[in-house]
Amino acid sequence: MLSYKLPFALVLGLLAALIPVQVTVAASKAKKPPTVYDFKVNDIDGKPVKLSKFKGKVIMVVNTASQCGNTPQYASLQTLYEENKDKGFVVLAFPANEFGKQEPGTDQEIKEFCTSRFHVTFPVFSKIVVKGEGQHPLYQYLTSKTTNPKFGGDVEWNFAKFLINRKGEVIARFPAGLDPLKPEVVDAVGKALEMSK
Repeated sequence: MLSYKLPFALVLGLLAALIPVQVTVAASKAKKPPTVYDFKVNDIDGKPVKLSKFKGKVIMVVNTASQCGNTPQYASLQTLYEENKDKGFVVLAFPANEFGKQEPGTDQEIKEFCTSRFHVTFPVFSKIVVKGEGQHPLYQYLTSKTTNPKFGGDVEWNFAKFLINRKGEVIARFPAGLDPLKPEVVDAVGKALEMSK
């Protein structure tokens, strides 16, 4: 039986040549941080929607309710949407029943309420959980200090607002009680639309 020994320097050279390949493969498999575009939700009619559909737009994500003191904000959201939709702005409303049980209705009842009472034309989605047990992955992402260190934290009440730029990054958060037509909200939307053209 023949015995064959490679010179030590050659062995080291071969190992060194292999290491960058292994590092490159590992890096390519590493998962990039998520954006809102990585999530899928159901619209108010139960049809699946990939949020990547809104890529390139400035997005305001809002958890909504039909029987809340903040419910009139639907009208302000509609106005904000109407005034900016042609510039690339969209409001995405997510009905939720976690706060005071103020969204008890079915998806169809919510749809009827939004369209007949507030003439909403921006996208309204199927009712989801935004806080606590069963929290939707989108809201896990929005409220986690790991995935959203600057603006994370539990949703405090109905109509909390997350502003997202055209790259899918959260750039601002506005409290539930702040009307969407207040100057600080309107200005932030305007700046996001201008900066990300």
